Amino acid sequence: MKRVVVGLSGGVDSSVAAYLLQQQGYEVIGLFMKNWHDDSVTISNECPWLEDSNDALLVAEKLGIPFQTVDLSEEYKEKIVDYMFNEYEKGRTPNPDVLCNREIKFDVFMKIALSLGADYVATGHYCQKNEIEVDGKPVYQLIAGADNNKDQSYFLCQLSQEQLAKSLFPIGALTKPEVREIAAEMDLVTAEKKDSQGLCFIGKVRLPEFLQQKLQPKEGKIVQIDKNDPIYTIEKPLGLSLEEELKAEAQKLNYVPTMGKVVGKHQGAHYFTIGQRKGLNVGGTTDPLFIIATNVETNTIYTGLTSQHPGLFKKALFIEKSEVHWIRTDLALKVGESMEVMARIRYRQPLQKATLYQFEDGMYIRFDEPQSAITEGQFAAWYFDNELVGSGVIS
Repeated sequence: MKRVVVGLSGGVDSSVAAYLLQQQGYEVIGLFMKNWHDDSVTISNECPWLEDSNDALLVAEKLGIPFQTVDLSEEYKEKIVDYMFNEYEKGRTPNPDVLCNREIKFDVFMKIALSLGADYVATGHYCQKNEIEVDGKPVYQLIAGADNNKDQSYFLCQLSQEQLAKSLFPIGALTKPEVREIAAEMDLVTAEKKDSQGLCFIGKVRLPEFLQQKLQPKEGKIVQIDKNDPIYTIEKPLGLSLEEELKAEAQKLNYVPTMGKVVGKHQGAHYFTIGQRKGLNVGGTTDPLFIIATNVETNTIYTGLTSQHPGLFKKALFIEKSEVHWIRTDLALKVGESMEVMARIRYRQPLQKATLYQFEDGMYIRFDEPQSAITEGQFAAWYFDNELVGSGVIS
């Protein structure tokens, strides 16, 4: 009997994951991760961790498996929360869920599990794992979940071969309704429980309030840029190398306040992200305003009318060399090589046709179609068919 530690979160997915492993004959242990202590302003009462850990305990009792809580709040603060504050301060938009998987669930948590004699760690993620052989060695594939609506492979885009080797995803071949059905048949307390929203394991957090604990509000201008501004029709110089051409396509446009008209005020550019339309509180426009750029140095937000504003779209993005991550290390590009892939720049975005180009100082991803709201600090992930092969932080 192989021993598996399941990260029981108090939700339906991890509950059913534990049950299925038990059915498959594993020795199952349930562990709940407590990742947050500070109940002051950060958390509204909609998703308290106490209720979640209690539900996880009830599920463990129902299944008759050992259960304990591990407190990872120090590591979580250091590896996730501090990182988030730093990124927002720089005017970037981090993805805490991807980081939480890389740094907490499949690292700190996994080490605890292995110290308990576990052979594997299991989670309730909607994704699948496959093993193939390359040059006589086992290679692990990260495959999209069978439920297209719920596929969570993107959130695991930073995992390594070592982490995948020790991971199990018991519900990856099921759809959400099937998972709920199994939970109901087993009479698990989590069967009807709503999916948690918000930061990984912190629960419902209103991000601006959360950020205000560290990043002081300061008033700045909201500037509206016209869609016919000359900045959108600048011709590319002739005779550029491929790398220079890609660099030009991936570059941020340089907006200055005099290019547009001031339409409102905001309380801090670092609270906002590209593509955002809610929370601007600017009235009287014919169409909704979308954020097309933010500048934390000058504390200015640039906006444009409608989701089709040219300031939202770019054809390419750049990932610095140190941020390029291959799950399939055997497929990694060498300098000068390129590769056609399907890629996405955010969770649940339909996959887009793209080409990767590896250069000395990093990698460019050029999309066949211009993409809306490519955001610094977020992760781009690339796939072959339904296998996620690599990812990186958009710079």
